Amino acid sequence: MEIAPRITIDEKVRFGKPVIKGTRVPVDLVLGKLAAGMTYEEVMAEYDLAREDILAALDYAAKHLSNEEVRAIA
Repeated sequence: MEIAPRITIDEKVRFGKPVIKGTRVPVDLVLGKLAAGMTYEEVMAEYDLAREDILAALDYAAKHLSNEEVRAIA
């Protein structure tokens, strides 16, 4: 099931984690690789992804985090 542009979930693929559509590459893996310093081009080559796939992963994460509530406990 497509949950965002280019992002899908399927309980039979990666235990239902969000993945790049048509692949088994989890969104969190793409984000982690970018956070670790890999370039878009390196991630694209390593996982056979398009630039649009990486941008979709970033967009999905940004939208998911925008709904998160954080409360300070003093």
